[in-house]
Amino acid sequence: MKIFGVGMNYLRHTEELDGRSYRPQEPVIFLKPDSALLKDGKPFFVPAWAQRFDYEAELVVRICRLGKGIPVRFAHRYWDAVTVGIDFTARDVQERARHEGMPWSICKGFDASAALGAFVPLTACGSPLLFRLEKNGQTVQQGDSREMLFSVDEIISYLSRFFTLRTGDLIYTGTPAGVGPVQPGDHLQGYLGENCVLDFYCR
Repeated sequence: MKIFGVGMNYLRHTEELDGRSYRPQEPVIFLKPDSALLKDGKPFFVPAWAQRFDYEAELVVRICRLGKGIPVRFAHRYWDAVTVGIDFTARDVQERARHEGMPWSICKGFDASAALGAFVPLTACGSPLLFRLEKNGQTVQQGDSREMLFSVDEIISYLSRFFTLRTGDLIYTGTPAGVGPVQPGDHLQGYLGENCVLDFYCR
């Protein structure tokens, strides 16, 4: 199983990170190992090796069939379920890596950095896909699939140029504005529409 992440896929998020609007010409892709998965409501233990760990709530889609070189017009056939996940990011480590032109492997791919909610069949979801993240009962992020710079189908088509997509692969499709730090004791809940699909604590 592969876990793909998409960076800078919402314009307002690029503005909050850099203070300027930035539209990448192609999807910004990174990978997480399977040891990054955090499932079943298990707590996120905030590591001590960086100064700041940020939540980034995202739509996560699940690949449902083998594919390579997929045209955009057929990409909808290759994903069948969606949920809300959190791409935890060691922000100070990422900022240093970006400044030095280094990879994001550590700041994005560390253990338990990919929180994953319960999947909902795509047939049970409305359009557009709406989601939000609550931290300690307060909404901190809201997302709308129409605001993605690259749609799910475009991302799938792009990834399949370089990788063979397999059943069970996951794609974290990017985060909207509103990212922020977590501390031990924080309660995070992710909603797809009005359904809570992600619910866990930070320790």
